[in-house]
Amino acid sequence: MADIYTFLMGNIVTFILVLSLLVFVHEMGHYLVGRWSGIRILAFSVGFGPEIFGFNDRHGTRWKISVIPLGGYVRFFGDEDASSKPDSDKLAAMSEEDRARSFAGAKLWKRAATVAAGPIANFLLAIAIFTLLFSIYGRSVADPVVSEVTPDGVAAAAGILPGDLLVAIDGGKVETFDDVRRYVAIRPSQQIVVTIERGGQKLDLPMVPQRVDRTDQFGNKIEVGQIGIVTSKEVGNFRLQTYTPLQALRESVIETRDIVTGTFKYIGNIFRGTMRADQLGGPIRVAQASGQMASLGIGAVLQLAAMLSVSIGLLNLMPVPVLDGGHLMFYAVEAVRGKPLGAKAQEIAFRIGLAMILTLMVFTTWNDVGAIRG
Repeated sequence: MADIYTFLMGNIVTFILVLSLLVFVHEMGHYLVGRWSGIRILAFSVGFGPEIFGFNDRHGTRWKISVIPLGGYVRFFGDEDASSKPDSDKLAAMSEEDRARSFAGAKLWKRAATVAAGPIANFLLAIAIFTLLFSIYGRSVADPVVSEVTPDGVAAAAGILPGDLLVAIDGGKVETFDDVRRYVAIRPSQQIVVTIERGGQKLDLPMVPQRVDRTDQFGNKIEVGQIGIVTSKEVGNFRLQTYTPLQALRESVIETRDIVTGTFKYIGNIFRGTMRADQLGGPIRVAQASGQMASLGIGAVLQLAAMLSVSIGLLNLMPVPVLDGGHLMFYAVEAVRGKPLGAKAQEIAFRIGLAMILTLMVFTTWNDVGAIRG
């Protein structure tokens, strides 16, 4: 327990700053579209629980910082609580004018746009951060040329040789050696086809990446797929790739897309049993990563923030009641039925959703504690 306490105290400041930024941007997405839609907003909070400090603006919105920095919320007029569950009794007692300014009384498309704006804001933030990083720092790249093949690796068994140029994987074009690494990493125990060029001829070589545990520079164990090839400065032409702002924007969109597809691939791997679920991390592991990235400089912290922003956007789009995706699911049902679900059905769904989220939090926190204890 002492180790966990020391760990948290060493990483908590960066963790709070990064997470608060991501939460603020997410909730600001809800707030801006909600205001634009004419919905009255009662509170904007970064954090949950008792208020630390805050103020009221001229529109009657309470802006506040709350004590538990693990999320936040925008509370709309007519909501029963911070999860935007409608208060049926209050809505029934409202005048027609007040109901029109409540969240539940807004048109369906306005509610859907307001809810979707939070995750969208997180994706846009990630793209903006990646664009900044690519514009300032560029990116280190290497040509996808093999300098060495692990003797007992799957690449050697498939017939890859030093000097081979990797041109495609599963039909997708390969431009850098990192393209290969990233593609293989999330496909352990799944057959892939690597296309190589050797002596002017192209060969398609099927292989199945091995599932291995790698240790990063901070000592964290990461489960990945690996085929057993490396490149070197001599054959890989290591270089710094620089970008114009427009090129950086394009690369940022691709980077964000790759994180999204990689996340879905990892979740699918868990259900298929090709990767372990103990890689899923919660707030403790995020705090650990925040402290580790802080030791590498502001660029590393911003990169982590961008990746977490994508993760928060995806998490909130899960079709689970209480989350944004759950609300959007309700609105889809409402659009089909022509009327919203009944209050009782929504109440049951919200309780189920809350139980699912709490279960996920307990599971990821258990993983975090296990990872720290080693």
